[in-house]
Amino acid sequence: MLGWVGGRRSALSWGKRVAFGVVEGGVRTCVGARGHACPARAAVSGRSTGARCEECARLDRAHSVAADTLADDPRPYRVYLAWFGPGMVKVGITAHERGSARLWEQAAVCFSWLGTGPLMAARRTEELLRAALSVPDRIPYGDKRAVRSVLPASAAERAAEIAELHARAVSLGGWPESLERAPCEPVDHVEIFGLADLPTAVGEVSELVAGGSVGGRLVAAAGPDLHLETAGGGVVVLDTRLMTGWDLVPADGAEITVPMREFKEVPGVQDGLF
Repeated sequence: MLGWVGGRRSALSWGKRVAFGVVEGGVRTCVGARGHACPARAAVSGRSTGARCEECARLDRAHSVAADTLADDPRPYRVYLAWFGPGMVKVGITAHERGSARLWEQAAVCFSWLGTGPLMAARRTEELLRAALSVPDRIPYGDKRAVRSVLPASAAERAAEIAELHARAVSLGGWPESLERAPCEPVDHVEIFGLADLPTAVGEVSELVAGGSVGGRLVAAAGPDLHLETAGGGVVVLDTRLMTGWDLVPADGAEITVPMREFKEVPGVQDGLF
């Protein structure tokens, strides 16, 4: 589902053609922060996935959990392990009320909960895993995209690293007493994202430009990424966050005429997990 300014939404389904153009002579402008428009309507880089000027980015981050400015947040939080491909496991936290939405947003291929508790207890658990097991809290999107077509075939194989790391995590000492541990129950998103038998992507859109266009048939969608089969037969990944801040128009039959970045090789396996 794509959301547009004004509240309109466009449903996406496998095989649907996605095609749009960027208004000729247009400029990408800041999307503002926390639901408020940018007072300066500042121009922003076409390569930015945040589409915010420096001041709006600062305001937006100041109210985020990641910035550690909400220590008194009374809501319960969950700690999770997320898997994106071989050797790519991260630890993170999300508000309990959001369910698994955060895992969808991050394009987690497989995940399992680790526990639930107050925000600072969840944050301490996250830090414990990072320090004791060398588990990162971020995986670059470029790495995630490059391995989606070479994922293990079975859900059990995809869950194996999660299960092993979960067992090691719960055996550690130093867990906060206020965090209730959760059993390892991997949730797999391959079918939901359309990643089964996904053709190898040849590259990704690096930015949109005024007068450019994007067009292709949707074959998969994971997090912000749309995998589009183009007229030439190759699959290209479009990060939909690059679309924000531009004036866009429908463009039936459009091809990709914006800057691209080719995938050269699958990134190496993350070190330090096992």
